[in-house]
Amino acid sequence: MTNSAPQSQEPSSSKGTRRALISSFLGSTVEYYDFLLYGSAAGLVFPHLFFSDDMDPTVGMALSFVILLAGYVTRPIGGILFGHFGDRYGRKNMLFITLMMMGLVSVAIGLMPTYSTIGIAAPLLLVLLRVVQGLAVGGEWAGATLMAAEHVPEKNRGLAASIAVSGGPTGSVLATLILGLFAGLPQEQFLSWGWRIPFLLSAALVVIGLYMRYRVAESPDFVAAKANNEISTGVPILRVLTKYPLSSLYGILAGAGPLFMQSLIAIFMVPYVVKTGVVTQQEALIMLTVSSFVHIFAIPFFANLSDRYGRRPVMLAGAFISIVLVFPMFALFNSGNFWMIAAAFLLGNPIIQASMYGPIGAFLAEKFDTQDRYTGVSLTYQLGSLLGAGTAPLMATWLLNLDNGGGTSNIAWYFILLIVLAGVSVILSKETRNRAARTAARAEETIDDQVISL
Repeated sequence: MTNSAPQSQEPSSSKGTRRALISSFLGSTVEYYDFLLYGSAAGLVFPHLFFSDDMDPTVGMALSFVILLAGYVTRPIGGILFGHFGDRYGRKNMLFITLMMMGLVSVAIGLMPTYSTIGIAAPLLLVLLRVVQGLAVGGEWAGATLMAAEHVPEKNRGLAASIAVSGGPTGSVLATLILGLFAGLPQEQFLSWGWRIPFLLSAALVVIGLYMRYRVAESPDFVAAKANNEISTGVPILRVLTKYPLSSLYGILAGAGPLFMQSLIAIFMVPYVVKTGVVTQQEALIMLTVSSFVHIFAIPFFANLSDRYGRRPVMLAGAFISIVLVFPMFALFNSGNFWMIAAAFLLGNPIIQASMYGPIGAFLAEKFDTQDRYTGVSLTYQLGSLLGAGTAPLMATWLLNLDNGGGTSNIAWYFILLIVLAGVSVILSKETRNRAARTAARAEETIDDQVISL
């Protein structure tokens, strides 16, 4: 296994750092608002509007989840594509392009005709737009995370990377809150025009995000690597596959478990609890919104712990927490009690998911050298997202309906399997917190010993 120490360059000025952190956070928020808005609508809106009325509703929901998966399938491709140019020409321009793509797709979804108007072309067009969304998000996560992490001193990289990562739940808060407000409309009005407004509002958010990204400076690490002629003219993905094969595998598996829980809570559990009749559609979305809001602060909390105690100890503690609490979480979801269901959402996102997910940005970034980092982080995170988050709704639907009568227990055991694999991957990974500083200190000790021996 190759685990190259990340090059530690001089961080940017305090003003530049703040601008980079804010830009990464806002850009990531807008990207994930757009991406997760589809997920929220997949179980509530699209089965009614983009498939034939003669189709079984369960089949329509499954097909909506298949289209949802299409976005996750293309995310690794987008990661490789934007990672290639991001490692060759810089992070900033790639992030500008991904944000623009995402905004245009969301507006297009908000304007597109339904099955009753254009027939089979409606779901096909939805697939195309979802594919473009996946490409954009594939290049977004790593770029935003690296722009934040590479603008700060190495000792603060866990917290800085988590600022960009927190854009995910922030986007989820906005998506579910705005969609939840319109979900309170009479069903006919909501399905006629109400669901479109949240997608169209994306245009305003994108303008703000693009302005912030235009003002941010390029990553200091990339600038330094370019000045030192360390930027290779080769193909970054080939270097990642040959130079970091085990590091990449461990990164993929480490992310799949917590990302499964993220998608399960955000996409599958809302229609699941609505079907119980205990909560309304709007109430379930509000519950998700509240848990996502707490999630925004939980991610930096666990990331900051990883700056103090190391990535591995915090992520392994998160794996233990996940295994212990997953069955109580499903018990709360199945309780038939309004407040217990609300507590289940709070248990799933800010505690189970964030405890292992918080340090993931720095954990992945520190596995790769600067010239390979955008591609490496994109590939590992997006493949982990495909394996975990992308398949979560379909896997949960299949496991829930197995003939063994296990119900949600089947989902819990599958999640535990993913978390065990994630924990083993973290154990097999080397600790990378302050690694460059430790390497430099050892080098100085070696020089001192040589001087003394002379």
